[in-house]
Amino acid sequence: MTAIPDVGVTSYGVHLPAWRLNRKEIGRALGSGGGRGTRAVASYDEDSTSMGVEAGRRALAGAPVEPRSLVFATATPAYADKTNATTVHAALGLDRSVAAYDFAGAARSGVGALLAAADSAAAGRPALAVLSDIRTGLPGSAEERDGGDAASALLFGSGSDVLAALVGRGSASAEFLERWRIPGDSSSRLWEERFAEGPYKALAEEAVEAALKDAGLALADIDKVAVGGLHLRAVRGVAKKLGRSATVVDDLAATVGATGTAQPGLLLAGALDQASAGETMLLVVLGDGADALVFRTTEALATWRERRAGLTVAQQAAVGREVGYQKFLTWRGFLKREAPRRPDPDRPAGPPANRNAQWKFGLTGSRCTECDTRHLPAARVCITCKAVDRMERDRVADVPAVIATFQADLLAYSMNPPLVAAALNFEGGGRFIAEVTDADPAALKIGDRVEMTFRRFYSTADGVHNYFWKARPVQVAAPAGEEN
Repeated sequence: MTAIPDVGVTSYGVHLPAWRLNRKEIGRALGSGGGRGTRAVASYDEDSTSMGVEAGRRALAGAPVEPRSLVFATATPAYADKTNATTVHAALGLDRSVAAYDFAGAARSGVGALLAAADSAAAGRPALAVLSDIRTGLPGSAEERDGGDAASALLFGSGSDVLAALVGRGSASAEFLERWRIPGDSSSRLWEERFAEGPYKALAEEAVEAALKDAGLALADIDKVAVGGLHLRAVRGVAKKLGRSATVVDDLAATVGATGTAQPGLLLAGALDQASAGETMLLVVLGDGADALVFRTTEALATWRERRAGLTVAQQAAVGREVGYQKFLTWRGFLKREAPRRPDPDRPAGPPANRNAQWKFGLTGSRCTECDTRHLPAARVCITCKAVDRMERDRVADVPAVIATFQADLLAYSMNPPLVAAALNFEGGGRFIAEVTDADPAALKIGDRVEMTFRRFYSTADGVHNYFWKARPVQVAAPAGEEN
């Protein structure tokens, strides 16, 4: 394919979990391993789907147009034989006409989703690519140490809204057994690291050469290079070679970790955060082959930054709360703790979830057209003026709120006790009682600003996940010179 110059990224968003595991904690607990730095850790109530929703919300908050299709990529899907993208679709409040498809099974699915979204945009159909992954490994393994959890989302479109035009792409594929995981296993298996280093470097060279040829450029024309992949030794080697003539974008391995499927979008977002108009960027992704994409930034980038939502990639990487290694193992299921001495939760049922889908997945209430009172959840009869069936739908998932009152409950079961419940007052009216996550109960105060976040409740039963919305403190950038 010869890329069409006015097709590319028109908006993007990234979600990094609030929690960080200090790698030294692994060595302290197990007596060896660990290393330096931190890795991002998805909370007990997050999975690849919920993280993808958060990244997608940030991308759409600054988007010039609505997508006409959604592709969701992950190597760690919450469901098999069920489309996870439809949950993302519902939580984002997209129109029913927007198609939603999964790209699942391997880390390379992430770059595949990006290319599929670009092809859709070239055909005149803006597409949102959502990439998400939870990387884990057996306790003490390199996978556990070097992995990281994250999600990214990029909206592809065309015309004057393009922030970074896709001007060239190249791929090289080869079959070799470097990492694998059979269905049902909790972690991947790997050959010794030196085995795949040579093949990956050769494949990267082929992909980069093809992408530069497609773009009509030479390596000397590239301003920024981003290299990602789960084979860190090969990633470092490729980045060192390409970095001789261009600035290498931080892959966040020291603070976030290698984020697998999500990494292509994460690296591209990080590069765009730092880019100026007219820069040329080369994105190289290693995994069961190699892919290279060439982007050129446009004047629209500065305008988009004025309306963007949330923190930059670097700002998200610099903030976070530390989680202990034992809690990390518990959240991952490697350390089995005594379950609550209560009846097992009931399986979330399909029919009521379908009837209440706009509330359960989209957090959509209603607003009275007679007196403008907001109702959460939606109601037919207005609590203020008593008008009947005079309502319009009102989505509050992206509406800020403040804590009216809260309590920290040590008796209610939680995988991160205490369980914090709060009464929230939304801007524009409406009150709702929600669980507060990613928060320090000792630091919470009445009047604190919170934002809604899509999460998975603990009550997964009979293989059915119970998704709904919680509140979390509004993220703010760390003061200069402070991290974690």
